[in-house]
Formats: sequence, C-alpha cells, structure tokens
Amino acid sequence: MLLWKTIDVADNERVLLFRRNRFETVLEAGRHRVNTLSGNLRLETFDLSQVLFEHPQAKFLLNTQGQKLKPYLDVFEVADKQIGLLYRDGHLVDVLAPGTFMAAWKGVEDVRVEILDISTEYSIDDNLLDLLSRGAKIGKSKNFASSIYYTEVPDEHVGLLLVNGRLQKLLLAGSYGYWKYNRSVAVKLLDLRLQSVEVGGQDILTKDRVSLRVNLSGSYRINDPETVALKVNDYAGFVYRELQLRLRESVGTRTLDELLEDKDSLNNAITVGAKSTFADYGVMMVSLGVKDIILPGDMKQILNQVVEAQKESEANLIKRREETQAMRSLHNTAKMMENNPVLMRLKELEALEKVTARIDRISVYGGLEGVLNDLVKLAPSARAQKALGLGNR
Repeated sequence: MLLWKTIDVADNERVLLFRRNRFETVLEAGRHRVNTLSGNLRLETFDLSQVLFEHPQAKFLLNTQGQKLKPYLDVFEVADKQIGLLYRDGHLVDVLAPGTFMAAWKGVEDVRVEILDISTEYSIDDNLLDLLSRGAKIGKSKNFASSIYYTEVPDEHVGLLLVNGRLQKLLLAGSYGYWKYNRSVAVKLLDLRLQSVEVGGQDILTKDRVSLRVNLSGSYRINDPETVALKVNDYAGFVYRELQLRLRESVGTRTLDELLEDKDSLNNAITVGAKSTFADYGVMMVSLGVKDIILPGDMKQILNQVVEAQKESEANLIKRREETQAMRSLHNTAKMMENNPVLMRLKELEALEKVTARIDRISVYGGLEGVLNDLVKLAPSARAQKALGLGNR
C-alpha cells in the first residue's frame, strides 16, 4: 500500500482536504504529497474563476475552521433588516437578500459588498435604480427583478404608494423603485385627466307608468387623489353606479310630458345631486346631460300621431288666419272702389291687361272705344253708377 499520494493543484484551483470526513487543510496551486497512512482521504476541488465559495457547509466550516479558511476567503453576512449590493471589480452584479451568508476567494477579483439598512428607508435612489433596472432588463441577475418593486407614473397621473396596505404618500410623474424585502409594496395609479362616462340602455318607468330607455353622458376628473384612494375602491364603477341611481330616481318622479317638455330640469336635478355626492369622495363632475330619451314602439307611434294632429291643427289655424286676412283686404278694396269711380276704372283696365296677356289674337269691333268700354266691365254699385252718370238704362 502506498504511504504517500501526489496531488497536483492548478493555478486556478484550490483544494479542501478532508481526512476521515474531517477538514484538515487547504491545498494551494502546486504539487502536494499527502500521507495516506491514516486512509480515507477526500478532496474537494474549487475553480477560482467562479470567485464565490459555494459549499453546502460553508458557514459551518468558516465558523469552526476559520483560522484555516479565512486566509483564503472573504466573508460577507447580511443582517435581517439589511440588503447587500455585491460588486465584482467595481461592477454591480447581484443583490443579497436579508440573512444572506456569502464567502469569496481572495486574490481573484476585487469583491466587496455594500450594506444598506432597509428597516426604515426602503426607497431606491435614482442612480442605483437605473443600474438595477438596466441589469434586470439584460438578465444580469435574477435577484435584480425579484428584489425591487419598479413603477413609472405617467404625465397627468398620480401614484399612491401603499406599504403593507397603508397609504404612505403620493407620487408625481416619474420613475420609482422600492426594496420588496420585509414588506409588501404596491403603487396604484390614478388618471387625473378628464374622463368620460356613459350610462346607456337604462329602462326606467316614469311617474305615469310609461317605460322609457334613457342614455346619460357626462365627464369628470379626480381632484383629490388621496380622498379617492382612502374612500373608493373602484372610482370609475362608483361614478357609473351613482349616476345610474340618480338617473332612475329623477326619471321615476316625473311624467312623460314633464320629461319631454323640460329636459334641462332633469339634467339639473341629476347634476346637482351627483356633484354633491362626488365632492365627498374627491371626484369633480365637469358636465352631465341626458343624451337620448327613447320611447317604445307603440308609444312612439301614438306620440307621433299626437304631434301630427297638433301640427295639422296649427297649420289649419294659420290657413284660416291667412284667408281672413285676404277677405279683409278684399273688403277694404271693395270699399275704396265703391266710393271712387276712377279707381274702379283702373281696376277694369288692370283686368283687361291680364286678359289680353293670355290671348294670342284679338278681333276688335267698334274701335278702341269698344275695347276699353265693352271688353271688360265691372258692375258698379248704384252710387258708382250715379257718379258716372249712367243712371237706369
């Protein structure tokens, strides 16, 4: 049986020598002769290019055999309320979670760990956040993505920072990052721009029991984000349901005629009630109005008949007024002609002009006098005949 064993260790290797499962020493690069007399040797070879000392019993070995191992290893430990930023040759390569124990081989790379206390300060400054977010995008370390909560707040929005379910502060437009360890972090975005709401297809019974389909349209915006966050879970659904109830209440207390005659009154009633309610929840109503009032088929036909009858009655009334006006005008003209023979003669000549304008050819007997006196002749009254000297013939 051989009493000695030769072991060659490469420049990029370190070997842990175990005898009878007990750690004995570290073998550096070179050739080593090891006595095998006691038997049961075990060698564990480590590649220094991996830098990190990864061993299932690393912490135990360093705690019990520190004098033998620490000349070769740098030891880093992160407390429960801390995180560690692992740098290799000046480059951030990983994030160490709270409670992490790690060791690295000395002399291979410049390895350091920056410890950050996250017991009270859990926000990430912009420079570090930029490094972490870029590293997460290229897959530099899986811990980059899992260790931070990253969010972006767009323009015309506000973010509500919730830590362990409690509102901490409002976030303006920008990028934000928070450590997720030891706490639950979430950001709820609220849109501060003008938003529209449509309450459509509402079948409602009026006060006089007529079924209508009413569509309501409006616009609103959030003017108190903190109040909205504390009091309303789903503000869009809240606005819709509140307007729906206001619409049903306002339509149900009015008759069909009242709704059709004064739609502005309906709009005002809904708007006043909605604004008062929304103000208590951080929402401002900008505009609101009933867009459509749709009647059922049979009711629409009846209403069309009523409107048609009303319009026909109005048309007949206008026609009678015009006829009365025309008769009054004729009566006044006759009065004037009765007292003025010359005016009557002019009327005869006007009638003669109209008659001759429609005739292509006229045969005249009795000369011009016959044309003027016999072709067109209006029967004058007794007073006119007396004035003209006609008398009884």
